[in-house]
Amino acid sequence: MSIAHLHRENRTNLPFYEERVDLAAAFRWTARLNMHEAVANHFSLAVNDDGTQFLMNPNQVHFSRVKASDLLLIDANDPETMNRPDAPDPTAWGLHGSVHRNVPHARCVMHVHSIHATVLASLADSLLPPIDQNSAMFFKRQVVDEHYGGLAFEEEGERCSQLLSNPKTQIMIMGNHGILVIGNTVAEAFNRMFYFERAAETYIKALWTGRPLRTLSDAVAEKVADEMDDYPGQADRHLAELKAILDEQEPVYRN
Repeated sequence: MSIAHLHRENRTNLPFYEERVDLAAAFRWTARLNMHEAVANHFSLAVNDDGTQFLMNPNQVHFSRVKASDLLLIDANDPETMNRPDAPDPTAWGLHGSVHRNVPHARCVMHVHSIHATVLASLADSLLPPIDQNSAMFFKRQVVDEHYGGLAFEEEGERCSQLLSNPKTQIMIMGNHGILVIGNTVAEAFNRMFYFERAAETYIKALWTGRPLRTLSDAVAEKVADEMDDYPGQADRHLAELKAILDEQEPVYRN
């Protein structure tokens, strides 16, 4: 019997165990990609039908150490959340609580300050243009927050959540801040976050050349985005492969 299987057997009494495993794997791989930031940034996953109850990382724990059992189970409608000893980071509560309360289609929410996406968020024009296949994935699926107002406490979180009302929006480029990615599952949100950072890196490096960009037409970009939305199983297979590697190299993430 494998170590990973033993861990799985030992932890199945945890509520929403498989969801916890997926989210813990996403935290650990984000750290491996150097897309984390010290002990900041947050991921969350809704676990009830209306999306108001969600799993989220505990306060000030490094992404590379997050385990399935560490994840907090939070109710976005519980005003006593921040008064408890295991309260989440206040900006995590402000941003993720607001999104899960107001945007039921945002099942999984990932917020990072990854380098290239944050460089993009620092430009006067922060939209990612369709200059390659990866960036075309996000054509008409991104929104830019132009009104950064400080740390994402509850008032700022409420304001940001209103920008996600369109179900077609997958990425919020948070001007002067970072990005927020939403998806139906951990696999979907993580895959989008990964590809957006890769696309932002390509764009930023293309700008470094100072040469004209080869930008796709709107028609082709939208075609690519639609095709990628319907591409079968890629996000699930991506996360499954990462979990398989983690199962071999650091199966403690399942604990």
